[in-house]
Formats: sequence, C-alpha cells, structure tokens
Amino acid sequence: MVGGGYFGQFHLEKYLKMEGVEWVGVVDIDPSRCREIAKRYPVQTFSHHSDLFGKVQSVSIAVPTPFHHTIARDFFLRGTDVLLEKPIASTLEEADELIALAEANRLILQIGHLERFNGALLAAEGMIRNPFLIESQRLAPFSGRGADVDVVLDLMVHDIDIVLNLVNSRVKRLDAIGLPILTPYFDVAHAHIEFENGCRANLTASRVSKEKVRKTRIFQPDGALTIDYFSQAASFSKKVSQPEKGRSFEMVGDEIPVIKNDLLEAEIRSFLQSVRDRKGVRVSGQDGRQVLDVALSIIQKMEEGVNRNA
Repeated sequence: MVGGGYFGQFHLEKYLKMEGVEWVGVVDIDPSRCREIAKRYPVQTFSHHSDLFGKVQSVSIAVPTPFHHTIARDFFLRGTDVLLEKPIASTLEEADELIALAEANRLILQIGHLERFNGALLAAEGMIRNPFLIESQRLAPFSGRGADVDVVLDLMVHDIDIVLNLVNSRVKRLDAIGLPILTPYFDVAHAHIEFENGCRANLTASRVSKEKVRKTRIFQPDGALTIDYFSQAASFSKKVSQPEKGRSFEMVGDEIPVIKNDLLEAEIRSFLQSVRDRKGVRVSGQDGRQVLDVALSIIQKMEEGVNRNA
C-alpha cells in the first residue's frame, strides 16, 4: 500500500480482513503518519515506495494525483500490478504512458472509480436501454479533503465515468461553468455533455453543499431510472395511463431490488481476482483515460468562462 492518508487507511483496513492476502506494508512519506499506522495496525511501515520493490506482486496507490504517474510507473517497470486511485493521472500524456507500460508488461492496471461497484448501479444496469438524458448530482459539505484539485477531478469524475460507461458513445460537444468558493480551485461545477448518439448528460458537482447527495436519473424510451449511490437504492418509473384519475398519464415507480455492498471492498476484491486470473478489470486504464479527457475538457471550459467574465 502506497499512501497511508485518509483514503489509504480504508484500503489498508479492507486488505487486512481479506483471506488469501499476504500483507507486506504501508508507505507514507510522513514519519508521524507511519508511527500512527504502526500503532493502530499490525503492519510494517516504509518511508518511500521504492522500499516495496521486489517485495510485492500487487499494490494499491492512494496518494495525491500529481504523484500517480511517477509511482505507478515505477511499479510497472518492476513488474507489479497496480490499483490506482482516481483520477488516473494529471495529464493525458501521463495516462497514456501508464496504459502503455501496463500493456507492454502484461500487468494489471485498475482505476479506482469505485461507484462502478455500487450495488444500486449494479442492480439497475441491466434495465438501462438507449438513454437519451442523464442527470447526475454529486454534492457534499466542505471537508478540506481533495481540495488540492478542482471539484471535477475530486467528485465529478465518478459521474463522468458512469455516464461514459452507460452511453458508450463519443462526446460530440460539451459546455461547463464553475466557481471557486472556498479554495483557489473550482468548488462548484456544472457540465452539459452531448454525445454522437444523441444522448445528453447534465452533471453537477459541489463540495460546498449543505447536504450530501449522490444521485443519477436516467431517462429512456420506456421510462426513467433513479439511482441513489449514497443509500444504494434504485427505482424504475414508467408512464402509465390513468384515465380513472382524471389524467391521461402519470409516472408510476417501482423499487429495484438491490444487494447493498461495501464499495471499496468489492473494488479491491475485483482487483485481486484480476491479479490472480490475469484477466481484464472492471475499470481499465483506458476507462480512466477517457474520464480524464472529459474532465480536463470540462475544466478548460470553466476556465474559459472565468476568463471571459474577468
């Protein structure tokens, strides 16, 4: 494990509970953090990721985004499979190099877009057919965590990943607006994406909201699906004729049975299974690259809007 911070600690806790995993240790450049981890968990700690070279078959990397490329590259060059937290990298060039290294060395690269493992999404996926409009909201109170990047790379990337996976069409054009509120970066963002197949998506992300919201509505010819990632609930509504109620139609909804799960545990188990079987991952490096491409385009549009209004 490289990165013993807020999210890295969650990775550690999941790994320690899993059968068939021989744990080597945790890397963190902060000595005080290493001491704290060593007190709380039965693991060895290291100060540099190179201390794990030759000792591990696979590694989770949960460090700030600017270090994703360098650390993941170093492990690929030494034949190690990687579960890399989102976003895949800071630039498309860095993402391309990581993907190429993994492919050239026949190594596993999985990107940590963990909402793909959400029980509500998994339950609804089989009902999604030819969506023409997708609306997503991902709102959270300000915590200070992840505030070293724009909210697009912090939060919206989850919904970008889901939308790209569901629509499976090239982006035709996009527009976006955003505002910095509490940080020098965009803390609120709204993006409108149009795809070549005609589907449109409206994505909103905020890390300065009063409440936590993680929802998606998917409109398609036979009705509308609602997915609540936070509560892991899903429902399907369809247009039903209701002349007896004095109106032609109304939307009638039914709950979709959902098997709730631990997203991070499911993500890590999926990664480990790919490591053992040497088979493809649920969220590939190419998936992560496509998400980054759209995310950077959204940020560029927001910056253009700020410059026009300056």
